[in-house]
Amino acid sequence: MRIIGLIPARYASTRFPGKPLAPLLGKPMIQHVYERARRASVLERVVVATDDERIKEAVEAFGGEALMTSPEHSCGTERLAEAAEILRLAEDDIVVNIQGDQPLIEPAVIEELVRPLLLHSDLSMATVAVPITREKELGDPNRVKVVLDRQGRALYFSRSPIPFYRAPGPKPTYLRHIGLYAYRREFLETFVRLSPGELEQAEKLEQLRALEHGYDIAVSVTKYDCPEVDTPEDLKWVEELMRGI
Repeated sequence: MRIIGLIPARYASTRFPGKPLAPLLGKPMIQHVYERARRASVLERVVVATDDERIKEAVEAFGGEALMTSPEHSCGTERLAEAAEILRLAEDDIVVNIQGDQPLIEPAVIEELVRPLLLHSDLSMATVAVPITREKELGDPNRVKVVLDRQGRALYFSRSPIPFYRAPGPKPTYLRHIGLYAYRREFLETFVRLSPGELEQAEKLEQLRALEHGYDIAVSVTKYDCPEVDTPEDLKWVEELMRGI
């Protein structure tokens, strides 16, 4: 069994065209993501899966590995499945979906993400979450929230604040979902064949497809935040964070 990190990256983005190549402290953002992912000891290999030659050329220019995938995919998971096929990964290999817009990703988070799949053979999919410390994130629909059962498996993901807090009583710990996923390669093939569900289409959250079809998602709660760059304004904020490291 191998553990392979795949970074889906496309050039076209409604809110931030060319985002993977956006300059960040003298490097394209995708390079920061790639280099930090390579520091995760659990990963045997890291590959960027893209549909744009400009991204492929940029990755290869800094010594990274990239491959071309179809421009017709409707989501990053479909791009991952094609990349896994190109790489001829075995059914029991673990594919780690690393978002190309998380230049501050901690290598330790990738190890925490994969651990449930290594410990529990019945699990097919895993992700991570971090406790919310900034109140404004609760009402931000771009910050996805998740609630868990007592075994650490996802009950639901939502753009709304969940659970609803009805005072009085102890206030719950709110968790923000971090968009990292690990799949067994066999399940990845299954996932892309599943039909989108009503909840997924309402929330525009692809991970709900697995829950709607009855598959468990293990959620590791980490102390490491991994800010995502969705807009040029986010890029400026992340750059300030990186300068302070």
